[in-house]
Amino acid sequence: MNILTEIQEKVRNSRELDFGDIFSQCIELFKKVWVQGLLLQLFTVIVMLPIIIILYIPLVGMMMASSSGGYYDPSELESFFAGFSLIYILFIFAGIIVLGAVAFALKAGFFRIVKKLDHGEQVTTSEFFYFLKGKYLQKALVLVLISAGIGFVAMMLCVLPIFYVMVPMTFFGVFFAFHPDLSTSDVVSASFAIGNKKWLLVFGLMIVIGMVLWLLSYITCGLGNLFLAAFMHLPIYLVYKEVIGFDDTTEIDDIGLIESF
Repeated sequence: MNILTEIQEKVRNSRELDFGDIFSQCIELFKKVWVQGLLLQLFTVIVMLPIIIILYIPLVGMMMASSSGGYYDPSELESFFAGFSLIYILFIFAGIIVLGAVAFALKAGFFRIVKKLDHGEQVTTSEFFYFLKGKYLQKALVLVLISAGIGFVAMMLCVLPIFYVMVPMTFFGVFFAFHPDLSTSDVVSASFAIGNKKWLLVFGLMIVIGMVLWLLSYITCGLGNLFLAAFMHLPIYLVYKEVIGFDDTTEIDDIGLIESF
């Protein structure tokens, strides 16, 4: 039995999960991993900083210059975007995709860290960068492109389908983290299998946690989001853990053991 078939079999035979139990486990797990969650947010911001500088600083500068006379002319914003060449737009898009792949790899590293802390193992900050290697980063890039493609098609279908596909797509990172040798098509298939099976549970957790994080972020003027945003990833990890589970020695551990020699 290959890995994908085994995963699909586990999903089909999985038991019902309790919303309150998963939410409570998220809180307990967050107490162990909040520092690493903060580091994930900081690393992600640093990764995205070049795009922010290239795109937003000229835009902010243009708007400040436009409004320096006491009023803002919307036509100048249109002229600003009209001045973008096709090559520049493609450059920005390619940059977003590449940096998105790096951020995706960092999130996979975070899942690896969460698993170790959940099992009482020692971790190092360097494990965030475990998947920033050629063969893994290339696969991360393909998965980001697939996510963008699925999201674009869902948006074109009257937007509503995006609420369906967003749940399975959240599992791309966790399957990539714990089964890095799966093909991208198998990662997508496995993610949609578990996403379909546990859609209502995961969607409900995402909505509730999202509302809590928004409220705390609002109260703390955005600062709370920096510390708490990683909380959103924990239900995905816990659902994966309950449905698929971990062997005593997982693929990812085997790879790390081989590379250590």
